[in-house]
Amino acid sequence: MPTPQKMKIATIVGARPQFIKAAMLSRELKQVANLQEVIIHTGQHYDANMSDVFFTELGLQTPAYNLGIHKATHGAMTGEMLIEIEKVLLVEQPDLVVVYGDTDSTLAGALAAAKLHIPVAHIEAGLRSFNRAMPEEINRVVTDHVSDLLFAPTPTAIKNLQDENCPESAILLSGDIMFDAAIQACSQVDESALLETYGIEPKAYTLVTLHRAENTDTNQRLLTWLEALNEAGKKEPLILPLHPRTKQRMSDLRKSIADFSNIRFIDPVGYETMAILTKNARLVATDSGGLQKEAYFHRVPSLILRKETEWVELIDTKWSQLIDCDREVFLQAFDNFNAPTTWQEDLFGNGQTASFIARTLVQHLG
Repeated sequence: MPTPQKMKIATIVGARPQFIKAAMLSRELKQVANLQEVIIHTGQHYDANMSDVFFTELGLQTPAYNLGIHKATHGAMTGEMLIEIEKVLLVEQPDLVVVYGDTDSTLAGALAAAKLHIPVAHIEAGLRSFNRAMPEEINRVVTDHVSDLLFAPTPTAIKNLQDENCPESAILLSGDIMFDAAIQACSQVDESALLETYGIEPKAYTLVTLHRAENTDTNQRLLTWLEALNEAGKKEPLILPLHPRTKQRMSDLRKSIADFSNIRFIDPVGYETMAILTKNARLVATDSGGLQKEAYFHRVPSLILRKETEWVELIDTKWSQLIDCDREVFLQAFDNFNAPTTWQEDLFGNGQTASFIARTLVQHLG
């Protein structure tokens, strides 16, 4: 009987949310005989608290390649990644490349593979904010249009792909792989001990993240948000894991954490810790695409610190409210925004997305 042909998948990651998603899928791929996964880390998130801790905590295998590409403009970083990823793909000769989300690493990985005629699978396909001023929106659209398998997390994402005339045969409704991760994360941590470490009580604090370029790279927007958050922090504990980009921008403005004494700044934390902090918060205020959604997973209302969101389901279900950098509107919502009485359990799938994607990839490889 002939031996089954060995298959090789190259997984390209570079940013914190991608490590989490890749860990979920890698666990499934490890169960497949004659399949090798090669992980390529672009280095986009290089801080130990933004990168190393995730590989350790989630059990994700150490990357075979770490390209160390960061600290550059979008164009320069994407271009350098494209060059270096292509070199790796030429050496490894994978049968398929997997990319996640909407970062510069996503775009560079998809383009490098497509130009080498290697099939591309895009996980989290079809998301659209319809704001082309966002670098992430450009990354999403281009990646979808060079990919061979489009794993869309929601029916809305499916419709977006259909509206752009992506091939029907490439589009699959997969559910959201982050839902898999959220279910698993909260089963592995002592919640009360963790909250005690931070000196907070369940449902008596707000969790905040602020890191997107649209909020941090404009002086007035960044200051407006920090001042509004500082005012809100007078009313209840306000926990903000400080992203390296935001920290640098504050330094550029000659501002320190001492200038915003009502915000409890902490270092970036691992995924399991973040999941517990999210689950137990009264409210989440964030400009992160991932965290606004994870708040929903844990039935926590969120204020989205942006003009638009690619996760329109959160607005439709009234679990989230968009707020575009307005101090008074934010403070009003901070005091009065409450969760609805209904929660749709299958809005983002059934928690088995990674398993579905792994089966589909193997079938595609034959």
